[in-house]
Amino acid sequence: MILENKLNIVDQIELAKAEERISKRKARQLFDSGAISQVKIGTFEGLAFIHRYLFEDIYDFAGVVRTVNIAKGNFRFAPLMYLEQSLRYIDDMPQSNFEQIVEKYVEMNIAHPFREGNGRSTRIWLDLILKKELRRVVDWNLVDKEEYLSAMERSVVKDLEIKVLLKQALTGDVDDRALYMKGIDISYYYEGYSEFKTEDL
Repeated sequence: MILENKLNIVDQIELAKAEERISKRKARQLFDSGAISQVKIGTFEGLAFIHRYLFEDIYDFAGVVRTVNIAKGNFRFAPLMYLEQSLRYIDDMPQSNFEQIVEKYVEMNIAHPFREGNGRSTRIWLDLILKKELRRVVDWNLVDKEEYLSAMERSVVKDLEIKVLLKQALTGDVDDRALYMKGIDISYYYEGYSEFKTEDL
């Protein structure tokens, strides 16, 4: 099923390419324009700001809580009837140390509040929490795709694996532009988008 989009694209491959190109350009702008400093860190409002910024030129639902139930493989994300409640709960979760921050990230992944683009937005959101609270960010270049995806899948039951994986990839280069750009490319690669380099757009 092809998502309704502002570009009126009806071909899935064409839409994926356009989505990658446009939203990666917006991810670069988010950093370069300084708009990233407007994000309310650790809140759903902040995540919605990131999502809207990345996807507003492509989808009407950018930054808007989804109105349908969604699943990936055998896993069903938070049911619609509990979604608002889940997001309020996540907003109130503590975020003063690494363990708490990853637990909050895992809960937001389970909530999966948007129709599309959750992972890509939430990884930026995670890095902003880590930066504010710990003066660290994840060097996503050091996080293997398969290990990350399987750890995230299992994090619903046990989050130790994702904590270990992310902890060993932390860096103090919190304002490094090149690291941010490469991180966006890796983040998109996790989701199957690797046609364009963020830096070149």
